[in-house]
Amino acid sequence: MADVKEAMKSKDQLKLNTLRFLQAAVKNREIELRPNAITSDEVMGVIKKLVKQRKESIEQYQNGGRQDLADQEAAELKVLEGYLPAQMGRDQVEKVVTEVIAALGAKTVKDMGPVMKEVIARTAGTADNKTVSEVIKSKLT
Repeated sequence: MADVKEAMKSKDQLKLNTLRFLQAAVKNREIELRPNAITSDEVMGVIKKLVKQRKESIEQYQNGGRQDLADQEAAELKVLEGYLPAQMGRDQVEKVVTEVIAALGAKTVKDMGPVMKEVIARTAGTADNKTVSEVIKSKLT
């Protein structure tokens, strides 16, 4: 809310619109969860979902030759990413994946599910799931 007020005062329309959209998404999720209260993990889930949508939209707009819309989505993505915890690099993800594979004794791609579940639990939202999936596939093949 403080950031919304700050965006209003500084007349940063992009940030203001992005934060209002985020507030609406969080409110919708809160309504879905009633009568239970929304948790911080749920809010992070909403932000991650919006980030993922922005990344997919950027890709689609670039494929469609609409760089103006892709640039707008990229600016919104930058605002949203400011509310996520710092993301792990690929090297850090590979290290965690290697540890989990060794701990679980995974050998083939068929073991990917339990490895993926454990890596996501250990990284606690600081690693991109797409990157985690790619690393696991490369290690188990």
